[in-house]
Amino acid sequence: MSMPTEPVAQDPPSDAPPARKSALFIVFLVVFIDLLGFGIVLPLLPRYAELYLPVVPEAGRGAALGLLYSIFSLMQFVFSPAWGRVSDRIGRRPILLLGLAGSVVFYGLFAAASTLPAEQAWLALGLIFLSRLGAGVAGASVSTAAAVIADCTTKESRAKGMALIGAAFGIGFTFGPLIGYVGLEVFQEQHWAPGVTASLLSLVALVLALRLLPETRTPGSAPAGKEWFSVSRSVEVLKTPTVGALVLVYFLVIFAFANFEGTLSLFTAATFGLADRDNFLIFAYIGAVLMLAQGVIYRRLVGKLSEEALMTAGVGLLVVGLAGVAAVAYLGDADRGLAYPLFFATTALAVTGFAFVNPSVSALVSKRSDPDRQGEVLGVNQSFASLGRILGPFLGLVLFQADPSRTLPYLAAVGLLAVVAVLLPRVRS
Repeated sequence: MSMPTEPVAQDPPSDAPPARKSALFIVFLVVFIDLLGFGIVLPLLPRYAELYLPVVPEAGRGAALGLLYSIFSLMQFVFSPAWGRVSDRIGRRPILLLGLAGSVVFYGLFAAASTLPAEQAWLALGLIFLSRLGAGVAGASVSTAAAVIADCTTKESRAKGMALIGAAFGIGFTFGPLIGYVGLEVFQEQHWAPGVTASLLSLVALVLALRLLPETRTPGSAPAGKEWFSVSRSVEVLKTPTVGALVLVYFLVIFAFANFEGTLSLFTAATFGLADRDNFLIFAYIGAVLMLAQGVIYRRLVGKLSEEALMTAGVGLLVVGLAGVAAVAYLGDADRGLAYPLFFATTALAVTGFAFVNPSVSALVSKRSDPDRQGEVLGVNQSFASLGRILGPFLGLVLFQADPSRTLPYLAAVGLLAVVAVLLPRVRS
């Protein structure tokens, strides 16, 4: 089926059943609880992997750790469009349930791998790798959650709906690291505890979805294609006027922001001497800012300003924020009295800018897409976001090590955002 040149997004009927409207709240809860598990495990990944990395030749340890990080996003890059296409054909509910069930299994596998002794390092690393690969496949269903939002909202309320997912990410990423922080204190020798906690939280989300999540795909919609993986259909999405430009903008923004995310732990250790436990609190701070910016500030502004205007403002805030982080890196230890408050202020600006761009792009992509291909188009958008999350940390870590001033990752991010600024007029048109 060909994507029309000027697709017209159709609103759900005003007399839609209450079950469909309640799906917004259920999706919020499901994404929030699932992200709690993600937020618990992610900061611990390098800590646990280092228990077993000595078995790897020293020259390859950095690559091994990078692979453990990137395999999650790589699987999301591959599977997001696939899950979207299948959800267009069979419905959103089965895909979300399958994704949550996968999270239960693969976080449990992470817990099991974390209990293995150093003598079984190769087996432990293999299982951790498999757990991250599987969690990436399962987590790719987040794009289907965005399709549920598109199913249940009008064009006018689409951006507010998309901001719910961002708020769920923010809240989950605030409390997940905090739970991990407490867990390190309470279960210092029980390496299985974080993985088991994440698995149980995903199980709670699965039970909630089984009991409360209705199907939101409109019965009688035009049937979607039967392909799972189709490069040609993804290219077709990218060639759609304005949609392709939006996907490119989203990719570049994620790429730029991931330069910051991927180097954050190293940055705080090198600049402020923060330990692993302290970084849990930094991640929680970022999640809290994201929650406030996307769940409160953005949702209040979107009724007064267009998505295009908010996206432009977000890019501007990102530029100022990431340039400020570069300034903090340049100051380093020379003036901590200035560097500390500047770091928290500029980080808040960058995260707020990202919080403005994220739902704006998702809402615009949804509104400018064929209603019968919402899952697929949003999946392609999420796929390229995942590609940005692969390339961003890689570039950021390389640049971080290349220059003693540690400013290069953030200056490179500002350069990428300059390209976004050039693209914005095309998106607005």
